[in-house]
Amino acid sequence: MPAPLDTLLSEIRACRLCETALGFEPRPFVAASPTARILIIGQAPGSKVHASGIGWDDDSGDRLRDWLGLDKATFYDTAKIAQMPSGFCYPGKASGGDKPPRPECAPRWHAPLLDRMPELRLTLLVGQYAQKRYLPRGFAPNLTEAVRLWRETPEGFFPLPHPAWRSRLWMARNPWFEAQVLPDLRRRVHDVLALA
Repeated sequence: MPAPLDTLLSEIRACRLCETALGFEPRPFVAASPTARILIIGQAPGSKVHASGIGWDDDSGDRLRDWLGLDKATFYDTAKIAQMPSGFCYPGKASGGDKPPRPECAPRWHAPLLDRMPELRLTLLVGQYAQKRYLPRGFAPNLTEAVRLWRETPEGFFPLPHPAWRSRLWMARNPWFEAQVLPDLRRRVHDVLALA
């Protein structure tokens, strides 16, 4: 019989699989509940999240909450919304931004977490790493096309660009995102949360 979610979350937060590769103390981040209706799968915590221990605790989080049409209280209510990054630890800096998410996390922890969240109705795939892992192989050649095909994604999934500062430039080049995708996203988020 699988361990309860609380036990699994404790195991994840104590995980040190990537410690040698990181070169600094890991601080795995996850937020989950068996009653969560929405799951956000992003990339990996940034340096601010690493310091605070609070997911999306930065400008990207402000932008994501705006896209979703949610206030902070609702966004951080784990009874409604869970957060499961592609990599649970801050991966460190690279030229031009953070390093990619560590590859150890998703294969080790995603399936056990998903098994313990039976009420999920909508999974937001934020960025290319989540999309590559959860969208069918060959679904789209790149992130822009994956987001453009949001209506055709498998039931329960919704692809989004990463809401980093660069997303403003991306949105300017792709005005259909704000005009068509965001209204549908907000409607779906509202509908799913209204069921709770």
